[in-house]
Amino acid sequence: MNIDATPIEGLAVASGGARADQRGSFARLFCERELAPVIGARRIVQSNLSRTNAVGAVRGLHFQHPPHAEMKLVRCLRGRVLDVAVDLRAGSATFLQWFGEELTPGNGRMMIIPEGFAHGFQVLEPDSEMLYLHTAFYDAPSEGGLRYNDPRLAIDWPLPAVDLSERDQHHRLIPTDFAGITL
Repeated sequence: MNIDATPIEGLAVASGGARADQRGSFARLFCERELAPVIGARRIVQSNLSRTNAVGAVRGLHFQHPPHAEMKLVRCLRGRVLDVAVDLRAGSATFLQWFGEELTPGNGRMMIIPEGFAHGFQVLEPDSEMLYLHTAFYDAPSEGGLRYNDPRLAIDWPLPAVDLSERDQHHRLIPTDFAGITL
């Protein structure tokens, strides 16, 4: 498994090719030993699977406030998505900057999103499925969200956004005095 840095410190993309033969293919989706340089002593405590039907659908941008902040490892198992992470860390040199990566089963790429980031994605092929590995349990009172089209973020979504959840449609814009999340 290869781990590549992104322009945002702490945010990484892992990749590892699937092995294929006449029977099909095999891919390692998670290896604690190979990912140790980025996950450290954290443990994966929860995994989730989402399926999104509509092309153009946006899910997110979601995060959890401390003390329930979480690292997420995110892969696309079916279809194709633009996966996006936004730096919300107070004092970060890349505060409110975003990074996007196209994820597909074929490219085998996985976003490694540390604590203090918001996460979301846009579906580029119908019936896309995403696998999430989390280092903290979901805690509803700690949940936070950003509006996908907040002008302060200026995320370059490749398609017009459709099929947003009620919750995602109503996230507030980032206040001008927002100083970030302290971890």
